[in-house]
Amino acid sequence: MPNERVTEGIVRDHLAQHSVAGQVVVEQTSDDPRIRRALSQASKQGTGIGKPEFIVTLSGDPNFVIVIECKADTKYHASADYGDPARYAVDGALWYAKHLSRDFDVIAVAVSGTDTRTLKVSTYRQLRGSLSYDQLEDMHGPVQTLRAVTEYRQLLTFDPAVMRRAQNDLIGFSRDLHNFMRDYAKLSENEKPLAVSGILLALRDDAFGATWRRYKVTDLAEELLAGIRRQIRTAVPQAAKQRIILHPYEFIATHPELNKKPARHTDWPLRRLISLIEEHVRPFIDVYQNVDVIGQFYGEFLRYTGGDRQGLGIVLTPRHLTELFARMADVGVDDTVVDTCCGSGGFLIAALAVMDSKARDAAARRRVRQRQLIGIEQQPQMFALAASNMILRGDGKANLYQGSCFDPAIALRLKSPDLDKHDRPNVGLINPPFSQKGEGMHELDFVEVLLDILRPGGTAVVVLPTSCAIEAHPARTRILDRHTLVASVSLPNDLFHPVGVITLGLVFRAHQPHAYATSPTWFGYWKDDGYVKRKTRGRIDAEGRWDEIREEWLAMFHNRQDVPGRSVVRQVTAADEWTAEAYLEADYSDLSREHFERRLKEFLVFEAVYGTGS
Repeated sequence: MPNERVTEGIVRDHLAQHSVAGQVVVEQTSDDPRIRRALSQASKQGTGIGKPEFIVTLSGDPNFVIVIECKADTKYHASADYGDPARYAVDGALWYAKHLSRDFDVIAVAVSGTDTRTLKVSTYRQLRGSLSYDQLEDMHGPVQTLRAVTEYRQLLTFDPAVMRRAQNDLIGFSRDLHNFMRDYAKLSENEKPLAVSGILLALRDDAFGATWRRYKVTDLAEELLAGIRRQIRTAVPQAAKQRIILHPYEFIATHPELNKKPARHTDWPLRRLISLIEEHVRPFIDVYQNVDVIGQFYGEFLRYTGGDRQGLGIVLTPRHLTELFARMADVGVDDTVVDTCCGSGGFLIAALAVMDSKARDAAARRRVRQRQLIGIEQQPQMFALAASNMILRGDGKANLYQGSCFDPAIALRLKSPDLDKHDRPNVGLINPPFSQKGEGMHELDFVEVLLDILRPGGTAVVVLPTSCAIEAHPARTRILDRHTLVASVSLPNDLFHPVGVITLGLVFRAHQPHAYATSPTWFGYWKDDGYVKRKTRGRIDAEGRWDEIREEWLAMFHNRQDVPGRSVVRQVTAADEWTAEAYLEADYSDLSREHFERRLKEFLVFEAVYGTGS
């Protein structure tokens, strides 16, 4: 007769064989008070404490749990309606998941059989706060074998719904963090994102990350700065560049309020700040390395205070747009990508994520980090943020240039690079500063410099104010005399909310004159990205529409589809408008009687309220 202890032994051996740092496996009970509370009324008989065969957790992710139920006989793998948790493995695993999901994201694994060759495995997920479960899937379909704990976590965390929730939680936390840094640490707008990135760097340092709670409060700032210094020196080989990156962080050791003895019943500001970032930010950046967390915090801090975005033309690019542009450029593992005004490095991080997804092995991913990402940034504090962002993602060379893209020496170094460092770039992704007043610093001047740097035939995807595609400017002629306007896409009106700038994306092919292009320019009308504005959270993908919209847009662009009311191809010159709105014809195919009646009523109301009576 089959013995359930044999099944449990197979699972136990599997978990031990694939064990990772921080993995905790317990059987039937747990020391975690939240798990104990969740299982306190979860007995499969309906009363008393629930006792799953295995409960697996990871120390670095306190909101993640795996619960495993075993049966010896495969005929007791699952009932018809999953309603008999005492007799069937799937039913029992889902029963425990229902109770645990009040506090955790749960992977529920049902295992039956006593022979590894015929073992039956079913895997489900139930997200925290959800009333329902669904099958856990990978790229091949439902997961029907035992996997390593890290793989379960990866399949869960990269689920679009989980990622959206994690990002929304991070945005909500950024507001609380901003208020704390303003009210207790008294940090300036420029110092806030540097404090976040500096603490994330120091927490990566073995000496500081493991022992910071034991430092005397009077020594904490110096030790934090020492941790930052060690991380920068390890990642960046050039001493001069080390000094440039480190300098903006020096305020941490001397700031009067950050290291001030606290008022009664409050923690020291710096100690509290490190604790908050370790708990809420570090786990996110460890998992979602394709997200420019530093840039996201910077943008959120500016949103709460107004900051200096108008004066410096700082309009940080939303993450979903950086990812979209990287995929429009079809960035590949052998490309070299440049952002000539890289800010916090959002476009480079997006390109890195796409290149990682196409890399064949670890050596290819290492080469991407060492040779194939290049950034230029003039603002010293932004340069430090970009450098820390790349260091956090394992960039061992930090091919970042501190200075202006208009500096001929920097442009020359990129066009005729030191091949020991990187090749000449063939892909450019930029969001240049808007509304600069200096001579030769129009947005199109930034585009012209980028295109000149790229290899012949290279691709540039740039985001610009719509005015650049409508108003006359000498750079428009100069650009098309030497390069091809491949495409133009009109972007959502409130993409950069709360900054009231309407933008579009332009795609160019470098060093191929527009007059000799083999096909006309493609225009897309991309105004609805599915994001909505929320009072305290800005623009978010509240309904999870973006992934589908993005794939539809990319298919339209790469296939040069002509869709009534949404896209069109046209021959244009420097004297023409470079916007979809100028060439699209109205699409009446979906117009219904209800549409007509609604618009007619709106017009009559407008006339009644505002009409002149004529």
